[in-house]
Amino acid sequence: MLSYRHAFHAGNHADVLKHLVLVQLLRHLNQKEKPYWFIDTHAGAGRYLLDSEHAARNSEFEGGIARLWSRTDLPPAVADYVARVRGMNSDGVLRHYPGSPWLAYELMRSDDRLRLFELHPTDHRFLARAFAKAGPRAALHMADGFQEIKSVLPPPPRRGLVLVDPAYEDKRDYLRVVAALKEGLDRFATGTFVVWYPLLQRGDARQLPEKLRKLPVKWLDAQLTVRTPSPDGFGMHGSGVFVVNPPWTLSATLAGVLPWLTLALGTDAGAGHALTVGDAG
Repeated sequence: MLSYRHAFHAGNHADVLKHLVLVQLLRHLNQKEKPYWFIDTHAGAGRYLLDSEHAARNSEFEGGIARLWSRTDLPPAVADYVARVRGMNSDGVLRHYPGSPWLAYELMRSDDRLRLFELHPTDHRFLARAFAKAGPRAALHMADGFQEIKSVLPPPPRRGLVLVDPAYEDKRDYLRVVAALKEGLDRFATGTFVVWYPLLQRGDARQLPEKLRKLPVKWLDAQLTVRTPSPDGFGMHGSGVFVVNPPWTLSATLAGVLPWLTLALGTDAGAGHALTVGDAG
């Protein structure tokens, strides 16, 4: 299934949570001089125009990054993330939004490398255009990231961040996420892996974080709910970010940020958050 385009959802509440966590993880990796790889199994288009036909159709960014854009009371971790978005909008008007690959590219050093997988031909074309001047720092592949993740693990520097962020349009994605994470850890046990997932009322969506938490690794699971689930059972009412081998500072950072985001992005009394950590034992 190749109907999904992230442009419809760019900058929404789920992107805020995912990209805030991603910025914190990249900052942590940058603290050591040794290079690392950033691997994205579902890279999308790389960059997005929020006034494009796709993004403007539902204007989901208005419930996400737009709510933070003009605020002056941002917590440090939120301010760091918003500053990365501001860097793409030098005139102060919110029109451009960075996808995960672009956020990583902007934060990584000259010796660090990106390995980006995107199967959708249109998004891959946009991705290639976005990284046309990246040179050897970025290698792009029009391929299924679930299948190809094994080709880049372990990365030669033995340091890396792997983002697994599928569309979940195909129900099989829920099973493939768990399988990909297990295979990835078999090949690169010391790597940091990030899984983004939607909060939906369907059974397979509810079961995914439960399955991830059973993995025999150190992990952190952060969830942000922005509204009460709809009575008809449709629609995403929040999202989660599951991190394997998280830096020890991440839990404290998110413990301070999630309550603030709940108030900033929540739309009704059903808004909330959860932060859970687990150990290999």
